[in-house]
Amino acid sequence: MEAAVTSHKPVEPAAPARGAPPAEGTVAAARAAPSVVAPGAAASRGPGRGLWISSTYFAEGLPYAIAHKVAGEFFTAAGASLEIIGLVSLYGLPWNLKFLWSPLVDLHGSSRRWLVGAELALAVILFALAAAADSGALGLVAALFGAVAVAAATHDIAVDGFYLQALDKDAQAAFSGLRVAAYRVALLAGALLVALAGWASWRAGFATAAVGIALLAAAHAAGLPRPAAAARPEAAAGAVGLRRYVEPFRAFVRQPRIGSSLAFILCYRAGDALMFAMSSPLLKSLGLDTVARGNVGGIGTVASIAGSTLGGVVIKRWGLSRTIFPIALAQSLAILLYVALAWQRPALPWIVVLVVLEQFVAGVGTAVLVVFLMRRCVEGYKSSHFAIGSALMSVSATFAGSVSGYLAGAVGFTAFFAIAFAASIPGVVLARRVPQE
Repeated sequence: MEAAVTSHKPVEPAAPARGAPPAEGTVAAARAAPSVVAPGAAASRGPGRGLWISSTYFAEGLPYAIAHKVAGEFFTAAGASLEIIGLVSLYGLPWNLKFLWSPLVDLHGSSRRWLVGAELALAVILFALAAAADSGALGLVAALFGAVAVAAATHDIAVDGFYLQALDKDAQAAFSGLRVAAYRVALLAGALLVALAGWASWRAGFATAAVGIALLAAAHAAGLPRPAAAARPEAAAGAVGLRRYVEPFRAFVRQPRIGSSLAFILCYRAGDALMFAMSSPLLKSLGLDTVARGNVGGIGTVASIAGSTLGGVVIKRWGLSRTIFPIALAQSLAILLYVALAWQRPALPWIVVLVVLEQFVAGVGTAVLVVFLMRRCVEGYKSSHFAIGSALMSVSATFAGSVSGYLAGAVGFTAFFAIAFAASIPGVVLARRVPQE
């Protein structure tokens, strides 16, 4: 948020009397004024909102893809063990812990400045990763992936806070499908980076990502709207020091039925997280090389984009209360498609069909979770509260992923994906018990 606290209604100059010329300097001042709008007002109605929503969420998704999917593919191609590949999920720790520094985005500077600054940092780190990728210095590469994860998690806080600050509640829901779709397009770009690494080199893949993020940072610095800051709750107005830092957390846990909400956030994607961590090793065991895995992953990501778009439309039409349970159930059942993959070991066309179906349903499921998390954000602390919710969501991904290699190695792929399905059931049950709006 911006440092200054303003009302939700922008302050407008008094209109001149009818027939009177504008006051001296008024026209020039209006032309020179920055594009500042009240939270959720003009920014939510501007003609370019779809463009900046798409570009910021693409910029959010690409580093996530690099720290998760691309890192896993890198170490898979390097011949690492299942245990090491599973431990790549520990790159999710910054997303688990980002709530610890999320109040800094709300309390210091603005989400817009944090967004652009994080993108510049990511570009620098990715250029370093490109320089090290083909050197054989795997320890340095692993450390740089960790740096990408920290910068990307900070960027997430800023992007989500900016979205919640710049759009009103109706626009937030209406564009939930677009933001998820843009994020998934970035995951598709991550799959294409893997394919590029297979065709050319890992250095080429990471350098391409670095250039892309640098260009987005420049575009966002020049073109993002400048929403005015929303007033924080009155209880925190005089808070200083530690109390000021802790207040966002207190406001979050004071919400009605917060216990069931926290349990649902933790459990909703647990099964998917377990499944995702071993998807690349499974496809490799089915005979797909790096290029083929990148291509199949890209097709699956296109399906997830379609699913997330459909999810946003469905939620907007029927509301969260009528869609949260059936979509949670469908997401859970889709994991059984990976059980079928591991058990039947089908030919390539069937592999593509099953991956596409699972990814389509996962896209719909993601749209539901995004809207649910937005509903848990209290005015004045939106960056912090979305960071808390999304951090809790990622806990299951990090924990499940870190043990996935050991579990898959012990029981085999078929039993492993059956366990992933079982891990998804608590989230389905909790979907009946959480606040519906």
